[in-house]
Amino acid sequence: MLSQDINKAFRARLERGGALLLPGAANALTARVIEDMGFEAVYLSGAGLTNTYLGMPDLGFVSLTEIAQHTATLRDAVDLPIIVDADTGFGNALNVRHTVRTLERAGASAIQLEDQVSPKRCGHFSGKDVVALGDARSRIRAAVDARQDPNLLIVARTDARATLGYEAALERAAAFIEDGADITFVEAPESLEEIRGIPARLKGTPQLVNLVVGGRTPILDLATLDGMGFALVLYANVALQGAVYGMQAALGQLRQTGSVDESGPVASFSERQRLVNKPLYDALEKRYADDAG
Repeated sequence: MLSQDINKAFRARLERGGALLLPGAANALTARVIEDMGFEAVYLSGAGLTNTYLGMPDLGFVSLTEIAQHTATLRDAVDLPIIVDADTGFGNALNVRHTVRTLERAGASAIQLEDQVSPKRCGHFSGKDVVALGDARSRIRAAVDARQDPNLLIVARTDARATLGYEAALERAAAFIEDGADITFVEAPESLEEIRGIPARLKGTPQLVNLVVGGRTPILDLATLDGMGFALVLYANVALQGAVYGMQAALGQLRQTGSVDESGPVASFSERQRLVNKPLYDALEKRYADDAG
């Protein structure tokens, strides 16, 4: 499916209303599992990419080139809308323009930009700081102007809750809406009251809430968040944390017993081949061999 068609359908889905569960993927295989399990969209997590690709914490180590490469890989792997975490946009407004153009070409359906200083930090780490409001707004205006597909969505995130306070974070989100952001994302609210206040105070624009297992934001179920008015409920790295748990379980058994078979805590060989679409390549190989003959 063409990216433009995916983007148009994704915008229409958000306009219909109702909260959408948004799992994160750090690689194409995770994205395929997400699509296979019936989710409607996938989030390319900068933290997950940094953790899996580099084995490092989310402290601003990945580059635009690396994010674009992984965006294109996910686009080849799945037909889901891809929301791409572009961190701070990699510089000033002109850099943000280049970032949006690059990620749109790579297949992004939505691009998330935040107001942290560079290098950024995970939204649930201590020690964050944000740029001046004028600089943050210039990033969003540049992103809105840079897109070529009008259905490419701009997600404006603020990390001001941790540094300037809850009210300042809401004020920044409202300013980003004025600048043309399609979705706003107030990172790391710390109470039920703060979570509820976000869609109540920012009515008329879809809101994203990020639920980090072990993070600063209380975990609420989808029905509750839908009732509050959120459009997107992000679990950016639950698949990654589940994979780490699974790897430790399988490798722990291997180390303890000296062997693992399909009765162990592993997916079967056939299931792994199904998820990477091996039957398609078998059919293509046969087709091309028959054509050559």
